[in-house]
Amino acid sequence: MPLALLRRLTHSPRQEGPPIPPGAGAVDCLVLDPVDLPLPRAEVSVRDAAGREVVRGQTDPHGRFGATVPPGTYGLTVTAEGFQPARRSFACDAEARTTVEPVHMDTAPTPALPAPGPWRIDPDHTAVRFIARHIGLAEVHGRFNRFEGTLWAGERMEQSHLDVVIETASIDTGVERRDAHLRSPEFLDAAAYPTMRFTSDRFVHRGGSRWTVEGVLNLHGVSRNVTLDTRYLGIGTGIAGETRAACSAATELHREDFTLNWRSMLQRGIVMIGTTIRVELDIQAVPAT
Repeated sequence: MPLALLRRLTHSPRQEGPPIPPGAGAVDCLVLDPVDLPLPRAEVSVRDAAGREVVRGQTDPHGRFGATVPPGTYGLTVTAEGFQPARRSFACDAEARTTVEPVHMDTAPTPALPAPGPWRIDPDHTAVRFIARHIGLAEVHGRFNRFEGTLWAGERMEQSHLDVVIETASIDTGVERRDAHLRSPEFLDAAAYPTMRFTSDRFVHRGGSRWTVEGVLNLHGVSRNVTLDTRYLGIGTGIAGETRAACSAATELHREDFTLNWRSMLQRGIVMIGTTIRVELDIQAVPAT
């Protein structure tokens, strides 16, 4: 009896994937890094012959991606941070499973880093934005219009340091009455604290164009550690022939960490602004003269 059961298990049909919906086809692919290890969380986009995106997803922890699509001819594009995009073409038949040739990703060239020395943040080509919830419902978008900063690029980028000063009174949400309230003692108290300051001397390379910039933000008389998730965009040339370095960065702040509690509002049961504020930065810098 045990031997007969073993034979039935050994010769039973093996499932190669989830059932395919009637009239549809299925596609599977395996994404590998340059040393042939599975690449998880790679972005996969499948587009039809007209260029329309049919499905988008990520590879699983084993580097695999699968989807069902209508029968037809498709293009498959794989992208991942630190790697060059890869493309494949395939045709999919109804109620059939198509396995695409394994996708081997090549490492993307590392963008040139800023030359050692001081770099000045260019306010005309830099944006300091924030997003917050208003009364727990809609999002409020705003920005700070006046700021200055200097990056001292080291011989190695990890040895660099950064100093940025932002004028709190320059807050701008597009509604003057709300901006006046945000500048008041109930919130930023711009009269008592005319600036906020971020300083950092810890630059950590996370691979490819991703960096972590760790520093201290002084806001409303309180200092807290802040981490910027940063994407370095490389070196370019401006319209006047000047050299420019660019990056984007984001972080989240908790307003209560900086004693921005709006107690008078809370006492009335009105949460005017969410506890978490997302900050987004688009930065360009030029060599300091």
